[in-house]
Amino acid sequence: METNSFLRATAAAAAVLLLTACSGTPTASTTEAKSQEPVTPTQPVTGQTAFWEAYKLAHTWAPDLAPLSLKSQTAPGFKNAGGKAAEWVAIFGSPNLHQAETFTYAIATVPPDITKGVVVGHSIPWAGPQRQALTFGTSDFKIDSDAAFKVASEDAKTWLAKHPEDELSMSLGSDSRFSGPVWSFQWGTPKLGYLAFVNATTGELEKPKK
Repeated sequence: METNSFLRATAAAAAVLLLTACSGTPTASTTEAKSQEPVTPTQPVTGQTAFWEAYKLAHTWAPDLAPLSLKSQTAPGFKNAGGKAAEWVAIFGSPNLHQAETFTYAIATVPPDITKGVVVGHSIPWAGPQRQALTFGTSDFKIDSDAAFKVASEDAKTWLAKHPEDELSMSLGSDSRFSGPVWSFQWGTPKLGYLAFVNATTGELEKPKK
């Protein structure tokens, strides 16, 4: 009986040592694997952050892609502020495919309509750039939404002082009224709100050509 008890105790001790070894300090390979895991934001992000995440997937869809627009969305449970949003929608066109594709980037899953990460929409026919919707080069997209927001909000400060609760929508695009891509900041509604444009290359406030 004593021999059996000794054997059981020895086996139990060995099991404890094995579990301790398995749950101890990670090996170098384990630590390296964890460090390579992508870090997912838990707070609203800037337009460039979302744009490049969408761009990587869009490039697999069409290597000849041309950026058309980027627009902020409002996700339930998150507040867009300081030029950042929890969800962004990017649209790219492909001259070779004659199609445009939508890519939506969100920082979290919010059922039933919002899925974390980049989600590909449906392709639509695209005849190429038009005066109201020109393409722009990624090299011209130098000013991020948070920096552009500071410029726009300074321009709108008098109006914002009277309407501090009005919701903000942000978009990036290019049309014939501007020399290149611009950030558009719309507080309130088009009829009763305030609209400011910031050059996405220079970061300067810009007025549309008539």
